Amino acid sequence: MSNLFDLHNKVAIVTGANTGIGQGIALALAQAGASIAAVGRSSMHETRQLVEAAGVRFIEIKADLATIKPVGTIIDETLKSLGQLDILVNNAGIIRRNDAVDFTEEDWDAVIDTNLKSAFFLSQAAGRHMISQGHGKIINIASLLSFQGGIRIPSYTASKSGLAGITRLLACEWAAKGINVNAIAPGYFVTNNTTALREDQDRSAQILARIPAARWGEPSDIGGAAVFLASKASDYVHGTVLPVDGGWLAR
Repeated sequence: MSNLFDLHNKVAIVTGANTGIGQGIALALAQAGASIAAVGRSSMHETRQLVEAAGVRFIEIKADLATIKPVGTIIDETLKSLGQLDILVNNAGIIRRNDAVDFTEEDWDAVIDTNLKSAFFLSQAAGRHMISQGHGKIINIASLLSFQGGIRIPSYTASKSGLAGITRLLACEWAAKGINVNAIAPGYFVTNNTTALREDQDRSAQILARIPAARWGEPSDIGGAAVFLASKASDYVHGTVLPVDGGWLAR
């Protein structure tokens, strides 16, 4: 059974891998045996140390996914340095908070471009390669906001709802071509994006009261779901959005 989750001799691109959920996913995939191409705007020093300690290869690709300009470079550098591409994790994302009546076009476009547009076009570029080789795994990092409305984050909610839709569309188009496209929907995790919520004592208490597990998620909590969706264990899983939320959606 353990062989089903073995990622040795696999190569994964993980975007937004410098910290938080992206770092947790990169480490989990590395511990399962995958070599990692970590993509991000800032230093990957800590991620590099963690991944290389797992005994796999690691490359760092500096890229700002606020535009789709780096997409081709990300694929090309991965193939040149690591020789193959088997797994793509679209994790990079940003958030902007404001009441809907005051939300700006600038904040709308910034979030949609990073969270949805870049994720689609990176999936497209990776998908072309994966289709040619007859296999591949694409994992999009969605959100509870793929299922719910939330408050004060209209563009984030739209982007994560859209990402769930794109996950299903690509699954429908590519499942017969040997490509699995799925998503993970994290709940409330300890990340940079949730700093404002965790520092607001009242809001944090309200959130914790709603989580059956009675705690915020840690980046390490996401790793098992990522390894499952990246491995042979999920070969007949297509187009799902898997919540990892401490039971939030069950309540």
